[in-house]
Amino acid sequence: MAFLLQLTAFGQVTTNMVHIRGGSYIPLYGRDSSMVEVDDFLMDKLPVTNRQYVDFVKQYPEWQRSKVKGLFADQMYLRNWKNDTLLEDTEHLKSPITYVSWFAASKYCECQGKRLPTVDEWEYVAMADEELADARVKKTYNEKILSWYEAPKTSTYEVGRNPENFWGVKDLHDLVWEWTSDFNSILITGESRKDVDKDSSLFCGSAAVGVTDLMNYAAFMRYAFRGSITARYSIKNLGFRCVQDVPVE
Repeated sequence: MAFLLQLTAFGQVTTNMVHIRGGSYIPLYGRDSSMVEVDDFLMDKLPVTNRQYVDFVKQYPEWQRSKVKGLFADQMYLRNWKNDTLLEDTEHLKSPITYVSWFAASKYCECQGKRLPTVDEWEYVAMADEELADARVKKTYNEKILSWYEAPKTSTYEVGRNPENFWGVKDLHDLVWEWTSDFNSILITGESRKDVDKDSSLFCGSAAVGVTDLMNYAAFMRYAFRGSITARYSIKNLGFRCVQDVPVE
């Protein structure tokens, strides 16, 4: 199944990663609803925590709240911190980091020799429950995730308290939303009327036309959320975790 790798990150922080065995899956959305191939990769077992991000901004002060460039983060960046290196008293070091932009999350991963997961990598791992690599056909799987999404999300809980899924990954659904490298990949990038016809209805009343799994409304919510944000946004319930390509032997 999964195995843990001990990798040394900056500041001598040891991070647990798990090996994700590649395969194919049909994503929720796709212009041709075809199978997508996902290669083997390594994924952080847990979301990045406040403690880890504090260490990051201490070593890379250009990403501290008072110094980050407006091009890379909006005014909400790290708003739940007292100052550049100290959390508010209500925040916990073992909770997932939030109020970070896509640019900041990407740089954090880069500084560890890692990267953000692609949407396909994230969704591929997220379709697992504790027993199956693909549990989307199970009614209980969808109901459980929807119950998490419908409840108020919170970033105040500590990471790692929930069971591992099939791959050995925790907290993909229940604590915070998570950045992906290509979070806006289904948005319109050109001016083609053909493109608009294909993608503009993804988040309106006719969106179900593009849904490959009508039962998986939880996945629809994730795609809708990703389509509503930009890379500068720093949001209360949006965090991230890192992945890494499998080293070539």
